[in-house]
Order: sequence, then C-alpha cells, then structure tokens
Amino acid sequence: MEYLLNYIGVIDPSIRTLPESVYLIWQTVLVVVVVAIVPLAIYLLQRTLRGALNIKRYFAEMLTAGVAIAENTSSIVALNDTIEVATGMVETSKKLDEHSATIAAVLSARATDGVTS
Repeated sequence: MEYLLNYIGVIDPSIRTLPESVYLIWQTVLVVVVVAIVPLAIYLLQRTLRGALNIKRYFAEMLTAGVAIAENTSSIVALNDTIEVATGMVETSKKLDEHSATIAAVLSARATDGVTS
C-alpha cells in the first residue's frame, strides 16, 4: 500500500500521456454514470427493498391467518368423533323404530282382545 501511495505522490498531474479525446471520453462516461446510472441503481434498489418489505408483511399476515385457520379447524377431530357417534345413533334409532312397531302391534292386539272380551 505504501508503494502505491508513493507512486501516486510522484505523478505530476500536469503531464498528460494520453490524447485529449481519451480524457474527454472518460469525463463523459463518469458524468453519465454519476447523473444517470447511480440514481437509476438507487431507484431500482429502493423498489426492490420496498417489494421485499411488502412480501415480508404479507408473509406475516399469512402466518397470522394460517394460525387462526389451524385453531379453527382443530375441532375437526371432535367432529369426526361426533359423526361416529351419530352413525351409531342412526342404527339405534332404526332398531328402536322396529321394536316400537312390534310393541305397538302387541299393545294394539292386547287392547283389541280386552275390548272384545
């Protein structure tokens, strides 16, 4: 590093070894970079950052919604148990219906036997 600083310190800025057109091209390129490219790069980086922050916010909202959905659907297991019990109740109600028809027939027969006697 010290060698480089010594080398640069010895250079006489008044001596130009290249043609003036080269210096003009370099100055033009530097002006274009400073005036056009740097602001454009800053604008695009700012847009990218804004988009990334929006994505982060949307993911946070999605996480909140996902947790709420998971909490609301946690009772599905209990609903499955309810469906199993209800299926058993349907079978039982069919048997009760069959037996009640038999009981009704027996009671009806007894009632008619008692009336005719």
